[in-house]
Amino acid sequence: MDYSIFLWHSYQEYREKYPEDNNRAMSHAISNTIVSVVGSSITTVAGFAAMCFMTFTLGLDLGIVMAKGVIIGVIGCVTILPSMILVFDKAIEKTKHRPVIPDLGKIGNFVTKKYRIFIALFLIILGPALYGYTHNEVYYDLAGTLPKDLGSVMANSKLKEDYGMGASHMILADSRLPARESKAMLNEIKRVEGVRLAAGWDSIVGSMIPEEMIPEGFKAVLKSEKYQLILIMSEYMTASDEVNKQCDEIKNIIKKYDKSSMLIGEAPCTQDLITITNKDFKTVSAVSIVLIFIIIAAVLKSVSLPVILVIVIEFAIFINMGIPSYTGTVLPFIASIVIGTIQLGATVDYAILMTNKYKKARNNGADKQEAISGALNSSLQSVFVSAISFFAATFGVGLYSSIDMISSLCVLLARGAFISLLVVAFILPAMFMVFDKLILKTSAGFKSKTKGSKTTRKFERREMV
Repeated sequence: MDYSIFLWHSYQEYREKYPEDNNRAMSHAISNTIVSVVGSSITTVAGFAAMCFMTFTLGLDLGIVMAKGVIIGVIGCVTILPSMILVFDKAIEKTKHRPVIPDLGKIGNFVTKKYRIFIALFLIILGPALYGYTHNEVYYDLAGTLPKDLGSVMANSKLKEDYGMGASHMILADSRLPARESKAMLNEIKRVEGVRLAAGWDSIVGSMIPEEMIPEGFKAVLKSEKYQLILIMSEYMTASDEVNKQCDEIKNIIKKYDKSSMLIGEAPCTQDLITITNKDFKTVSAVSIVLIFIIIAAVLKSVSLPVILVIVIEFAIFINMGIPSYTGTVLPFIASIVIGTIQLGATVDYAILMTNKYKKARNNGADKQEAISGALNSSLQSVFVSAISFFAATFGVGLYSSIDMISSLCVLLARGAFISLLVVAFILPAMFMVFDKLILKTSAGFKSKTKGSKTTRKFERREMV
Protein backbone atom coordinates (compact mmCIF):
# COMPACT_ATOMS: atom_id res chain seq x y z
CA MET A 1 0.00 0.00 0.00
CA ASP A 2 2.86 2.39 0.85
CA TYR A 3 4.53 1.90 -2.52
CA SER A 4 1.27 2.18 -4.43
CA ILE A 5 0.39 5.48 -2.73
CA PHE A 6 3.88 6.87 -3.33
CA LEU A 7 3.61 6.00 -7.04
CA TRP A 8 0.10 7.45 -7.38
CA HIS A 9 1.00 10.79 -5.80
CA SER A 10 4.16 11.01 -7.89
CA TYR A 11 2.11 10.31 -11.04
CA GLN A 12 -0.35 13.05 -10.09
CA GLU A 13 2.52 15.54 -9.74
CA TYR A 14 3.97 14.68 -13.15
CA ARG A 15 0.56 14.78 -14.81
CA GLU A 16 0.42 18.46 -13.96
CA LYS A 17 3.76 18.92 -15.75
CA TYR A 18 2.83 16.73 -18.75
CA PRO A 19 -0.99 17.00 -19.03
CA GLU A 20 -1.02 15.79 -22.65
CA ASP A 21 1.22 12.76 -22.24
CA ASN A 22 0.17 10.24 -19.56
CA ASN A 23 2.83 7.73 -20.57
CA ARG A 24 5.59 10.28 -20.06
CA ALA A 25 4.11 11.31 -16.71
CA MET A 26 3.99 7.69 -15.60
CA SER A 27 7.55 6.95 -16.74
CA HIS A 28 8.79 9.92 -14.69
CA ALA A 29 6.64 8.80 -11.74
CA ILE A 30 8.11 5.28 -11.85
CA SER A 31 11.72 6.49 -12.11
CA ASN A 32 11.11 9.03 -9.34
CA THR A 33 9.37 6.54 -7.03
CA ILE A 34 11.57 3.51 -7.63
CA VAL A 35 14.53 5.03 -5.75
CA SER A 36 12.44 5.39 -2.60
CA VAL A 37 10.58 2.12 -3.15
CA VAL A 38 13.66 -0.02 -3.77
CA GLY A 39 15.56 1.57 -0.88
CA SER A 40 12.74 1.18 1.61
CA SER A 41 11.75 -2.29 0.38
CA ILE A 42 15.30 -3.61 0.73
CA THR A 43 15.45 -2.35 4.31
CA THR A 44 12.00 -3.83 5.03
CA VAL A 45 13.05 -7.19 3.54
CA ALA A 46 16.23 -7.06 5.65
CA GLY A 47 14.14 -6.51 8.79
CA PHE A 48 12.00 -9.55 8.01
CA ALA A 49 15.01 -11.60 6.88
CA ALA A 50 16.55 -11.00 10.32
CA MET A 51 13.68 -13.10 11.74
CA CYS A 52 15.15 -16.08 9.88
CA PHE A 53 18.02 -16.06 12.41
CA MET A 54 15.57 -17.25 15.10
CA THR A 55 15.83 -20.83 16.33
CA PHE A 56 12.07 -20.57 17.08
CA THR A 57 10.78 -21.60 13.64
CA LEU A 58 7.65 -19.44 13.85
CA GLY A 59 10.01 -16.49 13.33
CA LEU A 60 11.61 -18.18 10.32
CA ASP A 61 8.20 -18.85 8.73
CA LEU A 62 6.99 -15.29 9.38
CA GLY A 63 10.23 -13.78 8.09
CA ILE A 64 10.14 -15.71 4.80
CA VAL A 65 6.45 -15.00 4.14
CA MET A 66 6.73 -11.28 4.95
CA ALA A 67 9.96 -10.75 2.98
CA LYS A 68 8.48 -12.60 -0.01
CA GLY A 69 5.35 -10.46 0.22
CA VAL A 70 7.35 -7.22 0.13
CA ILE A 71 9.34 -8.34 -2.94
CA ILE A 72 6.18 -9.36 -4.83
CA GLY A 73 4.53 -6.09 -3.77
CA VAL A 74 7.39 -3.99 -5.15
CA ILE A 75 7.36 -5.86 -8.47
CA GLY A 76 3.60 -5.37 -8.77
CA CYS A 77 3.90 -1.70 -7.81
CA VAL A 78 6.32 -0.80 -10.62
CA THR A 79 4.86 -3.07 -13.33
CA ILE A 80 1.19 -4.05 -12.95
CA LEU A 81 -0.03 -0.97 -11.06
CA PRO A 82 1.30 1.63 -13.56
CA SER A 83 -0.19 -0.40 -16.43
CA MET A 84 -3.60 -0.57 -14.74
CA ILE A 85 -3.58 3.17 -13.94
CA LEU A 86 -2.86 3.99 -17.59
CA VAL A 87 -5.50 1.55 -18.89
CA PHE A 88 -8.20 2.85 -16.53
CA ASP A 89 -7.12 6.48 -16.61
CA LYS A 90 -10.39 7.75 -18.11
CA ALA A 91 -12.47 5.86 -15.55
CA ILE A 92 -10.26 7.19 -12.74
CA GLU A 93 -10.71 10.76 -13.98
CA LYS A 94 -14.50 10.39 -14.28
CA THR A 95 -14.88 8.99 -10.75
CA LYS A 96 -12.69 11.57 -9.04
CA HIS A 97 -14.07 13.51 -6.07
CA ARG A 98 -12.88 16.41 -3.98
CA PRO A 99 -10.06 15.55 -1.55
CA VAL A 100 -11.32 14.30 1.81
CA ILE A 101 -7.95 14.81 3.52
CA PRO A 102 -7.11 18.49 4.08
CA ASP A 103 -4.07 20.09 2.44
CA LEU A 104 -1.04 19.42 4.62
CA GLY A 105 1.30 21.60 2.60
CA LYS A 106 1.95 24.24 5.26
CA ILE A 107 3.20 21.91 8.00
CA GLY A 108 6.74 21.90 6.60
CA ASN A 109 7.28 25.61 7.30
CA PHE A 110 5.91 25.23 10.84
CA VAL A 111 8.12 22.23 11.66
CA THR A 112 11.32 23.76 10.28
CA LYS A 113 10.74 27.06 12.13
CA LYS A 114 9.88 25.35 15.45
CA TYR A 115 12.33 22.45 15.12
CA ARG A 116 13.95 23.17 18.51
CA ILE A 117 10.63 22.38 20.20
CA PHE A 118 10.46 18.96 18.50
CA ILE A 119 14.08 18.15 19.37
CA ALA A 120 13.27 19.02 23.00
CA LEU A 121 10.19 16.76 22.87
CA PHE A 122 12.34 13.97 21.42
CA LEU A 123 14.82 14.24 24.30
CA ILE A 124 12.05 14.47 26.95
CA ILE A 125 10.08 11.48 25.63
CA LEU A 126 13.08 9.25 24.84
CA GLY A 127 13.86 8.33 28.47
CA PRO A 128 10.33 7.26 29.52
CA ALA A 129 9.78 5.51 26.17
CA LEU A 130 12.98 3.48 26.53
CA TYR A 131 12.16 2.63 30.15
CA GLY A 132 8.66 1.45 29.21
CA TYR A 133 10.03 -0.55 26.27
CA THR A 134 12.46 -2.44 28.53
CA HIS A 135 9.97 -3.01 31.37
CA ASN A 136 7.01 -4.55 29.54
CA GLU A 137 5.20 -7.54 31.01
CA VAL A 138 4.64 -10.40 28.56
CA TYR A 139 2.77 -13.70 28.71
CA TYR A 140 3.63 -17.03 27.10
CA ASP A 141 0.47 -19.00 27.90
CA LEU A 142 -1.11 -19.36 24.44
CA ALA A 143 -4.19 -21.15 25.81
CA GLY A 144 -4.82 -18.18 28.08
CA THR A 145 -5.32 -15.93 25.02
CA LEU A 146 -8.38 -17.90 23.87
CA PRO A 147 -11.96 -16.71 24.59
CA LYS A 148 -13.17 -17.71 28.07
CA ASP A 149 -16.39 -19.29 26.72
CA LEU A 150 -14.61 -22.02 24.75
CA GLY A 151 -15.26 -25.56 26.04
CA SER A 152 -11.60 -26.40 26.62
CA VAL A 153 -10.93 -23.15 28.49
CA MET A 154 -14.04 -23.60 30.67
CA ALA A 155 -13.03 -27.20 31.46
CA ASN A 156 -9.52 -26.15 32.52
CA SER A 157 -11.00 -23.42 34.72
CA LYS A 158 -13.29 -26.00 36.38
CA LEU A 159 -10.36 -28.35 37.02
CA LYS A 160 -8.46 -25.50 38.64
CA GLU A 161 -11.41 -24.31 40.76
CA ASP A 162 -12.80 -27.70 41.86
CA TYR A 163 -9.69 -29.88 42.03
CA GLY A 164 -6.80 -27.40 42.26
CA MET A 165 -5.30 -28.86 39.08
CA GLY A 166 -2.95 -26.79 37.01
CA ALA A 167 -0.26 -27.90 34.57
CA SER A 168 0.53 -31.55 33.86
CA HIS A 169 4.12 -32.77 33.50
CA MET A 170 5.50 -36.05 32.27
CA ILE A 171 8.88 -37.65 32.82
CA LEU A 172 10.49 -40.04 30.39
CA ALA A 173 13.00 -42.08 32.39
CA ASP A 174 15.08 -45.14 31.56
CA SER A 175 12.93 -48.28 31.84
CA ARG A 176 15.95 -50.12 33.33
CA LEU A 177 16.10 -47.72 36.30
CA PRO A 178 16.03 -49.88 39.47
CA ALA A 179 12.69 -49.83 41.34
CA ARG A 180 14.38 -48.61 44.51
CA GLU A 181 15.86 -45.55 42.76
CA SER A 182 12.64 -44.90 40.86
CA LYS A 183 10.62 -44.84 44.10
CA ALA A 184 13.19 -42.58 45.76
CA MET A 185 12.96 -40.20 42.83
CA LEU A 186 9.15 -40.18 43.01
CA ASN A 187 9.23 -39.45 46.74
CA GLU A 188 11.55 -36.46 46.17
CA ILE A 189 9.30 -35.15 43.41
CA LYS A 190 6.23 -35.41 45.68
CA ARG A 191 7.98 -33.14 48.20
CA VAL A 192 8.48 -30.36 45.61
CA GLU A 193 6.22 -27.41 46.41
CA GLY A 194 3.06 -27.33 44.27
CA VAL A 195 3.18 -31.00 43.20
CA ARG A 196 -0.19 -32.65 43.92
CA LEU A 197 0.49 -36.07 42.43
CA ALA A 198 3.45 -38.05 41.09
CA ALA A 199 2.79 -41.56 39.80
CA GLY A 200 4.73 -44.07 37.73
CA TRP A 201 5.19 -47.77 37.13
CA ASP A 202 7.06 -48.38 40.39
CA SER A 203 4.59 -46.41 42.50
CA ILE A 204 1.71 -48.58 41.26
CA VAL A 205 3.40 -51.96 40.98
CA GLY A 206 4.99 -52.93 44.28
CA SER A 207 7.25 -55.79 45.34
CA MET A 208 4.17 -57.83 46.33
CA ILE A 209 2.93 -57.97 42.73
CA PRO A 210 5.14 -59.78 40.20
CA GLU A 211 5.58 -57.82 36.96
CA GLU A 212 4.51 -60.89 34.96
CA MET A 213 0.99 -60.64 36.46
CA ILE A 214 0.39 -57.12 35.10
CA PRO A 215 -1.70 -57.10 31.89
CA GLU A 216 0.36 -56.12 28.82
CA GLY A 217 -2.13 -53.40 27.86
CA PHE A 218 -1.68 -51.62 31.20
CA LYS A 219 2.09 -52.10 31.13
CA ALA A 220 2.33 -50.61 27.63
CA VAL A 221 0.83 -47.34 28.91
CA LEU A 222 3.55 -46.76 31.50
CA LYS A 223 6.55 -48.74 30.32
CA SER A 224 8.30 -49.69 27.07
CA GLU A 225 11.59 -51.35 26.28
CA LYS A 226 13.41 -48.00 26.41
CA TYR A 227 11.38 -45.64 28.61
CA GLN A 228 9.04 -45.54 31.57
CA LEU A 229 6.44 -42.79 31.92
CA ILE A 230 5.93 -40.83 35.16
CA LEU A 231 2.95 -38.47 35.48
CA ILE A 232 3.00 -35.33 37.62
CA MET A 233 0.07 -33.05 38.45
CA SER A 234 0.88 -29.51 39.50
CA GLU A 235 -1.35 -26.93 41.18
CA TYR A 236 0.41 -24.12 39.30
CA MET A 237 -0.65 -22.79 35.89
CA THR A 238 1.46 -22.99 32.74
CA ALA A 239 3.90 -20.10 32.11
CA SER A 240 3.73 -18.88 35.73
CA ASP A 241 6.92 -18.12 37.68
CA GLU A 242 5.92 -20.79 40.22
CA VAL A 243 5.61 -23.58 37.66
CA ASN A 244 8.91 -22.59 36.01
CA LYS A 245 10.65 -22.82 39.37
CA GLN A 246 8.91 -26.17 39.96
CA CYS A 247 10.13 -27.50 36.60
CA ASP A 248 13.71 -26.53 37.45
CA GLU A 249 13.53 -28.40 40.76
CA ILE A 250 12.04 -31.51 39.12
CA LYS A 251 14.74 -31.47 36.41
CA ASN A 252 17.47 -31.36 39.06
CA ILE A 253 15.90 -34.35 40.84
CA ILE A 254 15.44 -36.58 37.80
CA LYS A 255 18.93 -35.85 36.42
CA LYS A 256 20.36 -36.99 39.76
CA TYR A 257 18.87 -40.47 39.24
CA ASP A 258 18.93 -40.72 35.44
CA LYS A 259 21.00 -38.34 33.30
CA SER A 260 19.12 -39.36 30.12
CA SER A 261 15.68 -38.55 31.60
CA MET A 262 13.49 -35.77 30.16
CA LEU A 263 10.78 -33.54 31.62
CA ILE A 264 8.07 -32.87 29.05
CA GLY A 265 4.61 -31.29 28.90
CA GLU A 266 3.09 -27.87 28.25
CA ALA A 267 4.78 -26.10 31.17
CA PRO A 268 8.36 -27.34 30.44
CA CYS A 269 7.79 -26.61 26.75
CA THR A 270 6.66 -23.07 27.56
CA GLN A 271 9.67 -22.62 29.85
CA ASP A 272 11.95 -23.62 26.96
CA LEU A 273 10.03 -21.21 24.73
CA ILE A 274 10.76 -18.35 27.14
CA THR A 275 14.48 -19.16 27.15
CA ILE A 276 14.73 -19.56 23.37
CA THR A 277 12.68 -16.52 22.37
CA ASN A 278 14.45 -14.17 24.80
CA LYS A 279 17.73 -15.02 23.09
CA ASP A 280 16.16 -15.01 19.60
CA PHE A 281 14.55 -11.58 19.99
CA LYS A 282 17.85 -9.99 21.05
CA THR A 283 19.56 -11.59 18.05
CA VAL A 284 16.87 -10.43 15.60
CA SER A 285 16.90 -6.87 16.97
CA ALA A 286 20.68 -6.63 16.64
CA VAL A 287 20.80 -8.23 13.17
CA SER A 288 17.91 -6.12 11.78
CA ILE A 289 19.45 -2.84 13.02
CA VAL A 290 22.88 -3.73 11.56
CA LEU A 291 21.40 -4.83 8.20
CA ILE A 292 19.18 -1.75 7.94
CA PHE A 293 22.09 0.51 8.88
CA ILE A 294 24.26 -0.99 6.12
CA ILE A 295 21.49 -0.86 3.49
CA ILE A 296 20.51 2.76 4.24
CA ALA A 297 24.19 3.72 4.10
CA ALA A 298 24.53 2.04 0.67
CA VAL A 299 21.23 3.35 -0.77
CA LEU A 300 21.61 6.95 0.44
CA LYS A 301 25.43 6.94 0.14
CA SER A 302 25.77 8.43 3.59
CA VAL A 303 27.52 7.74 6.88
CA SER A 304 25.38 9.99 9.09
CA LEU A 305 21.89 9.37 7.64
CA PRO A 306 21.70 5.68 8.68
CA VAL A 307 22.37 6.73 12.29
CA ILE A 308 19.72 9.48 12.19
CA LEU A 309 17.09 7.30 10.48
CA VAL A 310 17.67 4.27 12.74
CA ILE A 311 17.42 6.50 15.85
CA VAL A 312 14.14 8.04 14.62
CA ILE A 313 12.67 4.65 13.63
CA GLU A 314 13.64 2.99 16.93
CA PHE A 315 12.24 6.01 18.79
CA ALA A 316 8.81 5.38 17.23
CA ILE A 317 9.01 1.70 18.22
CA PHE A 318 10.10 2.56 21.78
CA ILE A 319 7.07 4.83 22.23
CA ASN A 320 4.63 2.25 20.88
CA MET A 321 6.04 -0.66 22.88
CA GLY A 322 6.58 1.50 25.97
CA ILE A 323 2.95 2.60 26.37
CA PRO A 324 1.70 -0.85 27.63
CA SER A 325 4.20 -0.64 30.50
CA TYR A 326 2.44 2.52 31.78
CA THR A 327 -1.10 1.30 31.08
CA GLY A 328 -0.50 -2.05 32.83
CA THR A 329 -1.20 -4.04 29.65
CA VAL A 330 0.38 -7.50 29.44
CA LEU A 331 1.53 -8.30 25.90
CA PRO A 332 1.92 -11.62 24.07
CA PHE A 333 5.54 -12.74 24.00
CA ILE A 334 5.83 -12.37 20.24
CA ALA A 335 4.63 -8.73 20.24
CA SER A 336 8.08 -7.14 20.43
CA ILE A 337 9.46 -8.98 17.41
CA VAL A 338 6.31 -8.56 15.28
CA ILE A 339 5.96 -4.84 16.05
CA GLY A 340 9.70 -4.33 15.84
CA THR A 341 9.82 -5.63 12.26
CA ILE A 342 6.45 -4.51 10.82
CA GLN A 343 6.45 -1.01 12.34
CA LEU A 344 10.11 -0.71 11.41
CA GLY A 345 9.20 -1.59 7.82
CA ALA A 346 6.46 1.04 7.68
CA THR A 347 8.51 3.79 9.33
CA VAL A 348 11.55 3.22 7.13
CA ASP A 349 9.31 3.59 4.04
CA TYR A 350 8.13 7.00 5.22
CA ALA A 351 11.62 8.09 6.31
CA ILE A 352 13.38 7.11 3.06
CA LEU A 353 10.69 8.78 0.92
CA MET A 354 11.19 12.08 2.77
CA THR A 355 14.98 11.73 2.86
CA ASN A 356 15.18 11.23 -0.92
CA LYS A 357 13.10 14.37 -1.50
CA TYR A 358 15.29 16.31 0.92
CA LYS A 359 18.41 14.99 -0.84
CA LYS A 360 17.09 15.94 -4.29
CA ALA A 361 16.13 19.48 -3.20
CA ARG A 362 19.46 20.03 -1.44
CA ASN A 363 21.37 18.78 -4.45
CA ASN A 364 19.40 21.12 -6.71
CA GLY A 365 20.57 24.16 -4.77
CA ALA A 366 17.82 24.69 -2.18
CA ASP A 367 18.92 25.94 1.23
CA LYS A 368 18.51 23.89 4.39
CA GLN A 369 15.08 25.09 5.50
CA GLU A 370 13.65 25.22 1.99
CA ALA A 371 14.83 21.67 1.19
CA ILE A 372 13.53 20.13 4.43
CA SER A 373 10.25 22.05 4.35
CA GLY A 374 9.66 21.13 0.69
CA ALA A 375 10.51 17.47 1.32
CA LEU A 376 8.05 17.28 4.20
CA ASN A 377 5.27 19.12 2.33
CA SER A 378 5.59 17.00 -0.81
CA SER A 379 5.77 13.62 0.99
CA LEU A 380 3.41 14.18 3.93
CA GLN A 381 0.24 13.55 1.92
CA SER A 382 1.55 10.13 0.82
CA VAL A 383 2.75 9.27 4.31
CA PHE A 384 -0.55 10.38 5.86
CA VAL A 385 -2.69 8.29 3.49
CA SER A 386 -0.39 5.29 3.95
CA ALA A 387 -0.54 5.57 7.75
CA ILE A 388 -4.35 5.82 7.71
CA SER A 389 -4.51 2.73 5.45
CA PHE A 390 -2.20 0.87 7.84
CA PHE A 391 -4.41 1.94 10.75
CA ALA A 392 -7.62 0.90 8.97
CA ALA A 393 -6.21 -2.53 8.08
CA THR A 394 -5.36 -3.35 11.70
CA PHE A 395 -7.58 -1.39 14.09
CA GLY A 396 -10.84 -3.10 13.10
CA VAL A 397 -9.31 -6.56 13.55
CA GLY A 398 -7.95 -5.46 16.94
CA LEU A 399 -11.46 -4.49 18.11
CA TYR A 400 -13.25 -7.50 16.60
CA SER A 401 -10.96 -10.41 17.41
CA SER A 402 -11.78 -12.36 20.56
CA ILE A 403 -8.31 -13.96 20.57
CA ASP A 404 -6.17 -11.74 22.78
CA MET A 405 -2.91 -12.32 20.91
CA ILE A 406 -4.38 -11.19 17.57
CA SER A 407 -6.24 -8.30 19.19
CA SER A 408 -3.13 -7.07 21.05
CA LEU A 409 -0.89 -7.25 17.99
CA CYS A 410 -3.39 -5.42 15.76
CA VAL A 411 -3.97 -2.64 18.32
CA LEU A 412 -0.20 -2.20 18.64
CA LEU A 413 0.18 -2.04 14.85
CA ALA A 414 -2.67 0.46 14.49
CA ARG A 415 -1.20 2.71 17.18
CA GLY A 416 2.26 2.26 15.69
CA ALA A 417 1.03 3.59 12.34
CA PHE A 418 0.07 6.94 13.89
CA ILE A 419 3.18 7.13 16.05
CA SER A 420 5.37 6.50 12.99
CA LEU A 421 3.48 9.21 11.09
CA LEU A 422 4.00 11.77 13.87
CA VAL A 423 7.66 10.88 14.36
CA VAL A 424 8.47 11.11 10.64
CA ALA A 425 6.44 14.32 10.23
CA PHE A 426 7.89 16.19 13.22
CA ILE A 427 11.03 14.54 14.65
CA LEU A 428 12.80 13.52 11.41
CA PRO A 429 12.68 17.02 9.81
CA ALA A 430 13.89 18.50 13.11
CA MET A 431 16.82 16.06 13.04
CA PHE A 432 17.63 17.16 9.48
CA MET A 433 17.59 20.80 10.62
CA VAL A 434 20.05 20.07 13.44
CA PHE A 435 22.40 17.77 11.52
CA ASP A 436 22.20 19.33 8.03
CA LYS A 437 25.88 20.37 7.99
CA LEU A 438 26.99 16.92 9.16
CA ILE A 439 24.78 15.27 6.50
CA LEU A 440 26.30 17.44 3.74
CA LYS A 441 29.84 16.54 4.82
CA THR A 442 29.22 12.80 5.24
CA SER A 443 26.86 12.09 2.33
CA ALA A 444 27.12 11.89 -1.46
CA GLY A 445 24.53 13.79 -3.53
CA PHE A 446 23.73 16.32 -0.79
CA LYS A 447 26.21 19.00 -1.81
CA SER A 448 24.26 22.22 -2.29
CA LYS A 449 25.19 24.07 -5.45
CA THR A 450 26.23 27.69 -5.18
CA LYS A 451 24.42 30.15 -7.36
CA GLY A 452 26.18 30.83 -10.64
CA SER A 453 28.27 27.66 -10.48
CA LYS A 454 28.73 25.47 -13.53
CA THR A 455 26.54 22.67 -12.08
CA THR A 456 23.79 25.12 -11.20
CA ARG A 457 23.77 26.61 -14.70
CA LYS A 458 23.50 23.10 -16.16
CA PHE A 459 20.62 22.28 -13.82
CA GLU A 460 18.83 25.55 -14.69
CA ARG A 461 19.20 24.90 -18.44
CA ARG A 462 17.83 21.37 -17.97
CA GLU A 463 14.85 22.70 -16.01
CA MET A 464 14.15 25.28 -18.76
CA VAL A 465 14.23 22.57 -21.42
